Amino acid sequence: MYPVLQVGDRKLTGAEVLPLLGEYQLLPLLVKEMIIDKAIAKIECTSEEVQLACEQLAQQYAGMSSEQLEVGATRQLKLEKFKQATWGGDLESYFSQRKAQLDRVVYSLITVKDIAIAQELYFRIQEGEQSFAKLAWEHSQGPEAETDGLIGPVELQTIHPALARILSAIQPNQLLPPTQVGEWFVIVRLQKMLPAKFDRSIRQRLLNERFNNWLQGEVAAQKCQIQHEELGGVELEVGS
Repeated sequence: MYPVLQVGDRKLTGAEVLPLLGEYQLLPLLVKEMIIDKAIAKIECTSEEVQLACEQLAQQYAGMSSEQLEVGATRQLKLEKFKQATWGGDLESYFSQRKAQLDRVVYSLITVKDIAIAQELYFRIQEGEQSFAKLAWEHSQGPEAETDGLIGPVELQTIHPALARILSAIQPNQLLPPTQVGEWFVIVRLQKMLPAKFDRSIRQRLLNERFNNWLQGEVAAQKCQIQHEELGGVELEVGS
């Protein structure tokens, strides 16, 4: 059997290369690209669109041949058209579903494990005896101590769900009494709510999100069979 791949001094036959795809977890990547190729096969592009895509790709990657540029740019262009044709129509509705997680907040936080300490710190802040920032720096046991208790802007979906619910329900500058979140007692004050906007950046992000969710499902549904003369067929499950 003739070698089909050479890496340094090592020459590999097809019978050796194919099982390595599974061993090195490269098979899911190969399957992803094959699924994409099938999905975009009937997408059409004008010569003007391809030319513009080539110019944009050339700015990102220097040293590519014109043939490589055209192949890569055309494939990316077709993929973006496929995303738009498949999910672009109801993207605003999807944004409405996701908005609560995409909203960003700036907030102040103190976390301690002793409820008595938490209550004492809360009363000091409430009475104006000491600033939130100073008490956070002196007493908070979380990483927010390094920033005087100030956190953000961060998306609500990145925060502990219980804390995210609290921040979603209060008004800016509102100070909440100590609340238990997991093993911690937290004192929190919302500084600012920054609602997500359906702008170009968010639109592209959600388009990519829907595509990636679809692709993961397609990959997970695949079963591949590696065939070669000596070992026969080996069926592999392909995960994302």
